Amino acid sequence: MKDESFRLSPELLLNAYAQGIFPMAEDATDSAVFWVDPKFRGLLPLDGFHLSRSLAKTIRRARFRISLDEDFEGVVNGCADRSETWINPPIREGYAALFAAGHAHSLELWEGAELVGGVYGVTLGRAFFGESMFSQRRDASKIALATMVVHLAQTGFTLFDTQFLTGHLASLGAIEIPRAQYHRMLEQALAHGQADILSRPLPDAHSVVHRITQTSKRE
Repeated sequence: MKDESFRLSPELLLNAYAQGIFPMAEDATDSAVFWVDPKFRGLLPLDGFHLSRSLAKTIRRARFRISLDEDFEGVVNGCADRSETWINPPIREGYAALFAAGHAHSLELWEGAELVGGVYGVTLGRAFFGESMFSQRRDASKIALATMVVHLAQTGFTLFDTQFLTGHLASLGAIEIPRAQYHRMLEQALAHGQADILSRPLPDAHSVVHRITQTSKRE
């Protein structure tokens, strides 16, 4: 159901995420949003990332500089820069306000001064709700997700919600679970205090590969 009656304030967004729902739009020009609670939910297990040997080698090369919250707006712009997107002006404004409130975060990949990939999402309790990602270089989004998985695990998070399961995410270990099971997991993630994504620095390339190979099966 579309809603055009109010702005996406941080309070409204956090209340929605706590209930397991999130906003989307038909396209970038639509001024309305609709609320989604999928019948099946995508998750990226923090101990089940699929790290191929080739991706491990790519990560170890440390080709990109990786940062946290350095260019939130740039990551959102990168995610919206495609032929079809659900990121409309109300969603842009809402998540910018959520970022300012400390509940939205971005992870960026840089090649020199150029932003070439990243992921952004919402934090609440011990849950990270991945909103979108983009990649302008080969494997950039995979590196972003691998780094984020390790960082979330090391900063006390227990749930990485990807909203939907795509082929790309499935290749990295994401799974799909029924709505009722997701809501139970979400309730647990919200019941044990607020994890702090900024409580420690991002892991380096060696730490990312080491952590994933210690906690999941390699391809």
